[in-house]
Amino acid sequence: MNEIDQIRQELECGQTCLGIELGSTRIKATLIDSSFHTIADGNQDWQNQLVDGIWTYSLDSVWENLQKCVASLMEDVWSKYGIRLRNVGAIGISAMMHGYMAFNKSGELLVPFRTWRNTITDEAAKKLTDLFSFNIPQRWCIAHLYQAMLNGEPHVTQIDYLTTLAGYIHWQLTGSRVIGVGDASGIFPIDSSACDYNAGMEQQFNSIAAEKGYPWKLTDILPKVLTAGQDAGKLTQAGANLLDPTGTLRAGIPFCPPEGDAGTGMVATNSIKKRTGNVSAGTSIFAMVVLENALQKVYPEIDLVTTPVGEAVAMVHCNNCTSDIDAWVKLFLEFAAIADVPISKRRAYDLLYNQALKGDTDCGGLVSFNYFSGEPITGFDEGRPLLARFPDADWSLANFMRAQLYSACATLRLGMDILFSKENVHIESITGHGGFFKTQCVGQRIMAAALNTPITLLETAGEGGPWGMAVLAAFLLKKRKDESLSEYLDFCVFQNSEKNTVPPDTEEVRGFNRFLQAYKNCLPVEKEAVLRLSR
Repeated sequence: MNEIDQIRQELECGQTCLGIELGSTRIKATLIDSSFHTIADGNQDWQNQLVDGIWTYSLDSVWENLQKCVASLMEDVWSKYGIRLRNVGAIGISAMMHGYMAFNKSGELLVPFRTWRNTITDEAAKKLTDLFSFNIPQRWCIAHLYQAMLNGEPHVTQIDYLTTLAGYIHWQLTGSRVIGVGDASGIFPIDSSACDYNAGMEQQFNSIAAEKGYPWKLTDILPKVLTAGQDAGKLTQAGANLLDPTGTLRAGIPFCPPEGDAGTGMVATNSIKKRTGNVSAGTSIFAMVVLENALQKVYPEIDLVTTPVGEAVAMVHCNNCTSDIDAWVKLFLEFAAIADVPISKRRAYDLLYNQALKGDTDCGGLVSFNYFSGEPITGFDEGRPLLARFPDADWSLANFMRAQLYSACATLRLGMDILFSKENVHIESITGHGGFFKTQCVGQRIMAAALNTPITLLETAGEGGPWGMAVLAAFLLKKRKDESLSEYLDFCVFQNSEKNTVPPDTEEVRGFNRFLQAYKNCLPVEKEAVLRLSR
């Protein structure tokens, strides 16, 4: 039997697995076969909106774009294999972590979805961090909930269910109010020994809610926590109609626990064991390091989350990464269009990224801030993209692009310095994935210099989170009794996977350090720009 016939047989017998991830700028669906190869995919671009000072996506936008993504996948299956996609072995939903989606008993969204990108919960985050002696970032669901309580927002009394975007979609598709432990760790602190919300901290928060007269406890309104491999429900007929209004997709498909994009990134890079780590670089940038030991102190720059099986992870999350690069590339493409020099977007990125490697290792006197939104790592509630340079700087396209790429990594480096220098965290290498690494070798080399750590890319790195989510769906379907996720990844998924590791270049490390010093010196200029450049 040839490869195409084998895939057709798996499609007809429902042996494939589907991962769907709702990222910040793109929704992607990835269908894998029994060998974990991507056999079809679907894509749909979308964007958040700034409405009344809140970064949000409407529910109409969620479903409209999710349906377009699934339709794109189904068309890809038909065009490649001549088969209508009616059934798959298992499905998993993942999405950007954190944020705030609160619903009443009728299932109505009480306030517009508040995404991870908002930096509006500083008071709540600080008070909860002090209360728990555990860092609560502004993005977390519990910070948004407590800020709404502090603000006296009337909707809080009506909350019947509070979840993440992945948890919401899973609920609508299956009827199950559950969440994967990795995504849950961005809702409320997790006790890794129990793989559940921290009971002591939960009791502390319930006492605050009771004092304020709220009728619920956290256990009443938060989703049930599950770990990878557990049954998380099945696709209902109503859910099938939501995913595929044409009625082609059948109900009854099993679902694995919904996860956040951090968890799917760990799976996609096989970074769930101690002394492993990964960095995801796209619209936002974050690094995940699986901890051998608990951190000695509480750091506002370090989130403590978990792997999809509940292992403690130190996470450095930065709100801004490639948005400013994307904006400049769009400008260059606009110039190429009016110059009547047609060029594809992908080629433009490749040309500009490769040009960066020709620049001075310290960017020749240029400093760039990529702050499209606030950046808690450096204490910003808002951002203003900013480029500064000496009048006699070596003003070249190469130095300009290197400054853009360095800027994308700078805040991450500031957070990682805490783990490396203050906590003596040891890591053998960091595996990269995301759009920043698409141009061969360039993002990898820049990141290695920024973190002074070898950066590894797997052959599956380009697949990203939706592929990782599909693998989690396959784990539900195919795992052997008592088989751990780590064993499954090592011996089934990545056993023959090729990888490429780039060590840091000594001169580029020195150059990045000089750039970072100028970057830190110019932070007051960025603060002034936020203050002065306002509507």
